[in-house]
Amino acid sequence: MSRGVNISIYQESELVVLCYYAELHKENTELRREKKERMTENEISTKIIGCAIEVHKQLGPGLLESAYQQCLFYELQSIGLKVVKEQPMPIVYKNIKLDHGYRMDLLIEDKVVVELKTVDNFTDVHYAQVLTYLKLGDYKLGLLINFHVKLLKDGLKRIINS
Repeated sequence: MSRGVNISIYQESELVVLCYYAELHKENTELRREKKERMTENEISTKIIGCAIEVHKQLGPGLLESAYQQCLFYELQSIGLKVVKEQPMPIVYKNIKLDHGYRMDLLIEDKVVVELKTVDNFTDVHYAQVLTYLKLGDYKLGLLINFHVKLLKDGLKRIINS
């Protein structure tokens, strides 16, 4: 003879409501995950720039690049983006993969390369560095962000791999 659990109608209705909310939460989580996976490079870059502005607003210019990198990494993760710091970029030479020590500052959602600087002005080498990362990793969009400026909008450059 099996022993059943004796619960009241009230407890049963509470259980039904709890199950409903648990299922609703699961569906919302899946929808958010699907939406994040469908984000375009432009949508991601908008979020990155917003976070970079927040970091610059809090810290201002004058710190080391590594401080801005850590803070931007934190901000991007706090809004739910997938962020990889110091992503290695091997070079393929005559079908041989060489780990030459190149590392992207940040890779966001496996789509957008972010290279951070704290310099007076960007040089051609800075643009070439980001373009090289884009080509080596077959990424479409890179952001070059210079935190050594009064207004961050003056230190932002979008680089497209055509």
